[in-house]
Amino acid sequence: MQAEVQFLGKFSHPNLVKLVGYCWEDREFLLVYEYMQKGSLENHLFKKGAEPLSWSTRIKIAIGAAQGLAFLHTTEKTVIYRDFKSANILLDGDFNAKLSDFGLAKLGPVNGQSHVSTGVVGTYGYAAPEYIATGHLYVRSDVYGFGVVLLEMITGLRVLDTNRPSSQHNLVDWARPSLPDRRKLRKIIDPRLENDYPPKGATKVAELILSCLEADPKNRPSMEEVLVSLQEIGSIKTKPKEPKVHATQPRGAHRDRHYQSAHHSPLHAKHGEGGRANQLSPMKSY
Repeated sequence: MQAEVQFLGKFSHPNLVKLVGYCWEDREFLLVYEYMQKGSLENHLFKKGAEPLSWSTRIKIAIGAAQGLAFLHTTEKTVIYRDFKSANILLDGDFNAKLSDFGLAKLGPVNGQSHVSTGVVGTYGYAAPEYIATGHLYVRSDVYGFGVVLLEMITGLRVLDTNRPSSQHNLVDWARPSLPDRRKLRKIIDPRLENDYPPKGATKVAELILSCLEADPKNRPSMEEVLVSLQEIGSIKTKPKEPKVHATQPRGAHRDRHYQSAHHSPLHAKHGEGGRANQLSPMKSY
């Protein structure tokens, strides 16, 4: 917590949560933050009974989070957030996103170094593969986590969920093959959007996710580039739905009142009842 106080004392940005004050008494250390009326992105995506977020709101949240992360990456002393996940994205009354929980934030590489070496901490599912495997932390290791959260946002599914079939426990592994294919992509989009989103925008988000999830951090975009892409996606508007026109039928004609329900992926059958595998304790340092 002391590290978080020091961090927030140095940096201020509209997309970083504000520290109002702190208290350290009798070995108890308390932090007081600004009140974020809408809670966490995690709750809006996964909490049972939560009101669905519209496409435009999801993109707005993604843009705000990207602005916060881009700020950290481009300060005079580069900061690697190291724990980017939906639980750490808080929302104010207007769904403006702010990053929170900077206890794991770390200064980036200096003197021309490409990475910093450190013990592995963070949250399974969001941590970049190169960081887990080697302890080498790159600025663009954060970009991987951003791609994971974007994937959660368009599918409405947790990155890790042991209540799904075994081949689908890991959202990234399961969804990645569907992202380049428009037909397959439609099947994994959050059904709570009820097809009320621009197909071109969804395709662009899928392309952005794939670039963020590149195995080699050098091949991932910078957060500034991610932000530009998201702002362009945000300008793609959803076409208003045309009112349904019911053809008149001759008197006495049979009317088929049986309607086929829209196709839903089995993964979305019981939304909000999945396991919470991605809520594992932070990875231990070693």
